[in-house]
Amino acid sequence: MKKLIGLTILISAMLALTACKKSAAPETAASSSASSSIASPLESFNKSPLESMPAAAPGGAPPLAPGMPVPPPPTLEAHGYVLMDASSGQILAESNSNERMEPASLTKLMTAYITFDALRIGKIKLTDLALVSEHAWREGGAGTDGSTSFIPLNSQQPIETLLLGMIVQSGNDASIALAEHIAGNEDTFAQLMRQYAERLGMKGTSFANATGLPSPMDYTTPHDIALLAQALIRDFPQYYHYFSVKEYTFNNTTQHNRNGLLTRDPTVDGLKTGHTSSAGYCLVSSAKRDDMRLITAVMGTPSIKAREDGTSALLNYGFSFYETKRVYTANQNLQTAKVRKGAVDSVSVGPNADIQLTLQRGRADAIQAQVVLASPLVAPLKRDTKVGQLKLMLDGKELGSYPLYPLADVAEAGFFGRMTDSVKLWFE
Repeated sequence: MKKLIGLTILISAMLALTACKKSAAPETAASSSASSSIASPLESFNKSPLESMPAAAPGGAPPLAPGMPVPPPPTLEAHGYVLMDASSGQILAESNSNERMEPASLTKLMTAYITFDALRIGKIKLTDLALVSEHAWREGGAGTDGSTSFIPLNSQQPIETLLLGMIVQSGNDASIALAEHIAGNEDTFAQLMRQYAERLGMKGTSFANATGLPSPMDYTTPHDIALLAQALIRDFPQYYHYFSVKEYTFNNTTQHNRNGLLTRDPTVDGLKTGHTSSAGYCLVSSAKRDDMRLITAVMGTPSIKAREDGTSALLNYGFSFYETKRVYTANQNLQTAKVRKGAVDSVSVGPNADIQLTLQRGRADAIQAQVVLASPLVAPLKRDTKVGQLKLMLDGKELGSYPLYPLADVAEAGFFGRMTDSVKLWFE
């Protein structure tokens, strides 16, 4: 009985206090979220572009504009191309990047991705032996007109040997042998390829085989194939080194990697070439300079020289006029948020992964940041509970929106703490 009387007095007091507070406060519109600007690790991060500009030079000369101007991208002899930042996925330059085109041996990038994933989950090992069947030999072996690794019929080869044969020599026989070892036959493997393409967001892509030999059902886009290259780099760093192997010897035959940029540019470390008479000469490459990695996909050029020169021009353009900045780190405390019904009254919030942006060089200081939180936050809260978002803006345009999470679990308060906050919530 005494506890009930005490609880009644507590609630009555809270109601009175809240009523007094509401009568004294000016009227405001109700809102389900709260937002605020925050400081950034980058110097002058929250200054507007005008505030960041230096004062006019003596003599009335106009002040320097922030950042270096960006000219149009180079002109390429290509059916289509895309230049992508590997970290952010931002597209820096493109032409016909969403148009369907024949991938030729760029298809083998997906064969490699699936093989790497099979290694990751333990389905296969690099030392496992795979049979080179009559189908693999007839479709991709030494007696064909296509690229081959010269693997003997009915021989058993380690998975790693087949990977090198497919990536370095672009061997169709090695590709089919991998497909049959993983999925039983090439047709089933092609279905698996299409499922992986859907998973990776390759909306304009269909695969008909493991090699890229011409088929009406084998097509992709420059943007999609760049997404695949990005996934290979991101998901399988332990296997990415295979794409930088310059030459490989098997069965007394040495073949050189067809990606000539591996020898022309020391910053290029992958990925794959492709060519058929109908697809033209294609090249997907990646290069890293300082802390920035770029990906290019150039498709449908008239020659080896055109695909290499075009790729080199795109890479130089991207590195010259753009930079990638890590503006926030994973688990960085961006703001302290009030918590209701919790064992504690507040919790720090931040992103659960690094936030990187690719920008015109010299413009990073002009970015503005805003935190938008659900209001109020109510316990219990887990670290994987999304509680708000971080919006990054430049020149009035949104660069991206990123989820924010509690940086610690928040347990529920006791009975009286929850009741007190319940009363407060009625009037918030």
